[in-house]
Amino acid sequence: MEKIAVKIDDLTVAYNYKPVLWDIDLQIPEGVLMAIVGPNGAGKSTLIKSILGILKPIAGSVSIFGKPYKKQRKHVAYVPQKGSVDWDFPTTALDVVMMGTYGKLGWIKRPGVKQKKKALEALEKVGMLSFKGRQISQLSGGQQQRVFLARALVQDASIYFMDEPFQGVDATTEVAIINILKELRKAGKTVVVVHHDLQTVPEYFDWVTFLNVKKIATGPVKVIYHDDNLTKTYGINYKVSIQK
Repeated sequence: MEKIAVKIDDLTVAYNYKPVLWDIDLQIPEGVLMAIVGPNGAGKSTLIKSILGILKPIAGSVSIFGKPYKKQRKHVAYVPQKGSVDWDFPTTALDVVMMGTYGKLGWIKRPGVKQKKKALEALEKVGMLSFKGRQISQLSGGQQQRVFLARALVQDASIYFMDEPFQGVDATTEVAIINILKELRKAGKTVVVVHHDLQTVPEYFDWVTFLNVKKIATGPVKVIYHDDNLTKTYGINYKVSIQK
């Protein structure tokens, strides 16, 4: 029997009394690389933020490995949407990655030699070691995204949530990122990604959730990624060429 990494029951979230997510029931198995897809305004980012306790739902509950997020925080890593980050904050790439070690250290202890070594290894893994001293404001969009991925990697989490990690990156960076995400899945980690490029879903992911305020469908890509679910989700006749 597969272990459930994330369980969502009857989740409803509203902005100014208008539902953004409505009565979501969702179970994410451990060890999958899952895409969340849907049109703009479907509630994709809201779903992740609700799981992480950033947004408070008006109804429903979320558990991570059977416990509330607050009790499982150290097992979860999050890469936010690029537009939500203050890139002008005066800090280096290495400093940003080191911040990822605070969760397990606590805010009182300072990162030491061990944490710095992990941070440098993570920067090397994402191809950014030579930029370790560079201010994040001086990095390109793709480089910034790699740094935030490295920050997530040093957390050595069990579950990774990523909000559009491929947004605004070049093709080389996209390939580098997806290869790392596949490595995480191979290591038994659970990776949940808000994704917008429908053509790459079958190539990148093994699990998918269709979302448009309500959950339309969730399951293995090979089983549920077809024109009917795409049409139900996007409201128009969809035809996606899927390479099997």
